[in-house]
This record gives sequence, C-alpha cells and structure tokens, in this order.
Amino acid sequence: MTRQIREQLNGLIDAGELAVGTIVWSERELANHLDVARNVVRGAYEQLMEAGNLRSEGRKGRSVKGGSSKKKPAAKKSAAKKSTKATKARKK
Repeated sequence: MTRQIREQLNGLIDAGELAVGTIVWSERELANHLDVARNVVRGAYEQLMEAGNLRSEGRKGRSVKGGSSKKKPAAKKSAAKKSTKATKARKK
C-alpha cells in the first residue's frame, strides 16, 4: 500500500496537479481519506522525501519539492548542446 500511495503522489506531481511548493495533506488527513494506517502514509512520505520529491516544512507539514525520480536524463540535453556548438563551428 505504501508503494501505491507513493506512486499516486508521484503521478500527481509529474502531472502538475501538485505544484512545487504545494503543502500536501497531513499524514492523518490522507490516512483517514484512504482508510489506511498513518504509518503507511508516513512510509510513503518518507520515501518521497528520500527521493527528493517532498520536503519538510516544519509545523506546516510537507511540501512538493520537485518532480519524481523519473526525470529525463541530462545527457541528452548535453549532447544537443555539443551538436549545436559543432554546427556553429562548421559554419564559421
């Protein structure tokens, strides 16, 4: 169940339905809504925090930090820049 909650929250973050900086539901609120134990929600939140998708806001709760770990690799962008530089060099 922890995995399912984590994946659902990742999906909401990736879809932009939970924007960066959004305070997510408290453990108690989400656990009551999903009819699961709080420690299940706590486990999902901890995994999301470890992955860098949520951050603790102290007494405010937890907020969205960034997209899920399923980001596109930066290598493709780097290769595109190299290709552009090579094209510009050839034109000179």
